[in-house]
Amino acid sequence: MSKIGAADVARLRKTTGAGMMDCKKALEESGGDFDKAIEIIRKKGQALASKRADREAGEGVVLAGTSSDNSFGVVVTLNCETDFVAKNEDFTAFARTILDKAIESDIKTLSELKTLTIDGRSVEERVVEQVGVIGEKVELSSFERLDAPHVQSYIHPGNRLATIVGFSVAGVDEQVYKDVAMQIAAMSPVAVDEKDVPASVLEQEREIGREQARREGKPEQIIDKIAEGKLRKFFKENTLLNQDFVKDNKLTIREYLRNSDDNLTVTAFIRFSLTV
Repeated sequence: MSKIGAADVARLRKTTGAGMMDCKKALEESGGDFDKAIEIIRKKGQALASKRADREAGEGVVLAGTSSDNSFGVVVTLNCETDFVAKNEDFTAFARTILDKAIESDIKTLSELKTLTIDGRSVEERVVEQVGVIGEKVELSSFERLDAPHVQSYIHPGNRLATIVGFSVAGVDEQVYKDVAMQIAAMSPVAVDEKDVPASVLEQEREIGREQARREGKPEQIIDKIAEGKLRKFFKENTLLNQDFVKDNKLTIREYLRNSDDNLTVTAFIRFSLTV
């Protein structure tokens, strides 16, 4: 067996991201064969992934970004088991690499993302390898994409919440786009406008309004009217265009957008956050 030097171990560590001792053991097991050592480390990751398949990966990072021309944006979630790993710079950098690859490759689905190649191996294989490197379950759990004339992204500090939002008009002051993306992160609207709220949610809110009115002892003949009033309040608080602008509550988001361009509105948005 050839002598295993520190330089060999360092090279293998740089290539795989595995720990120094794991790299040394892999090189010893492979008799100094670098390619075989890589395969040993990869298989170790797969074995650990299998053992940890039933463990929860409730921590992680949520990242968002857009194409260079802002014609589309994506949100990617990479999960792990602990907050300690989620806050690790290498873990976040790995997630960022996946995000950048998704944007560069102009893909549409999570399954497509997993087949993309980074440094000669698929994203799915790279994720499995991270299990061996980190020692926790790691999962690429979600990918969302949004297309529009202009798409803006926002990542909230801490990398646990991100948004992408599509606008009907490109070329407006960039701060306007950013403000709305941050509004979505802060206020968590359920839909863009009243017409976009699912019928099931509308009926649920009406029923809540009716029940509240009955508990307050209101006459039965005005129960529905009261419920409709509460529904209007629901629209005001929970639909993006009707919400008060957090930076200036004298304006709704609809009014704020129209102050920039009469034709400017939000076409769609995606907000994703890790559960607390």
